[in-house]
Amino acid sequence: MPLSTRIPAPFLALGLALMVGACGNGDVDPPADAPMEAAEAVHPQDAFLANLAALCGRAFAGEATLASSDDFDDGLIMHIRRCDEDEIQIPLHAGENRSRTWIITRTEDGLRLKHDHRLEDGSDDPVTQYGGDTTSPGTPLEQSFPADAFTAELLPEAATNVWNMTLVPGERFIYHLTRHGEPRATFEFDLTQEVDPPPPPWGYEGT
Repeated sequence: MPLSTRIPAPFLALGLALMVGACGNGDVDPPADAPMEAAEAVHPQDAFLANLAALCGRAFAGEATLASSDDFDDGLIMHIRRCDEDEIQIPLHAGENRSRTWIITRTEDGLRLKHDHRLEDGSDDPVTQYGGDTTSPGTPLEQSFPADAFTAELLPEAATNVWNMTLVPGERFIYHLTRHGEPRATFEFDLTQEVDPPPPPWGYEGT
């Protein structure tokens, strides 16, 4: 499947999603002729995907404000690299390390977050595809992903993980992980600090 940096047609139909999320915070007044009935009918998870897809093809610098290791000390870049109707891929580059990709997929029950980890030769890392599924609708600007059964089996210590993704339109994107209800990792990306898209993540060359 070819790389897509365009917003897919279904996401274009949700063009009011960012406005809806902002209006929920009382920040933006919709235009007088905006079809609010249709906008209000948008499911929060569809709106969340649309909000991410609005950034498709762009990359942003960030930093680890909280981390459990020094792997992220050399600076971070998130690249909203691929946006399909039911899936968004966001590689996370930590310095020269291109091993990580966040994959958000639409399922029959909600949204799923997986961490696709690759070795430098493109093969799967022994620890990969961990993540979880939403258990609530969330909002157009925030979704939470409690660890799934696969994660609990692969990484028993991560059985209580909850990953949160929060978008503050035009300001920042936040990836936040808790374990046993305690903060474990927080990555913040400045949406005003756009950078050149980095090379593809390991294993995704040619796609």
